[in-house]
Amino acid sequence: MVVTRKTNLGEILDADPSTAVYFLEIGMHCLGCPSARGENIEQACYVHGTDADELVEKLNAHFGN
Repeated sequence: MVVTRKTNLGEILDADPSTAVYFLEIGMHCLGCPSARGENIEQACYVHGTDADELVEKLNAHFGN
């Protein structure tokens, strides 16, 4: 899976639930919330005041990209 700023959180978590740790590390503790699963990386990082590009980089490394 290749992750971008526009990738939906739900898609990432469905592809590999172990990626939840990356979201939790930056304060995204609402992963089970229906609206959170509908957000993309860019939206979620904006709401949580975190760097979307840094999260995308970590997730792509996790997926071997």
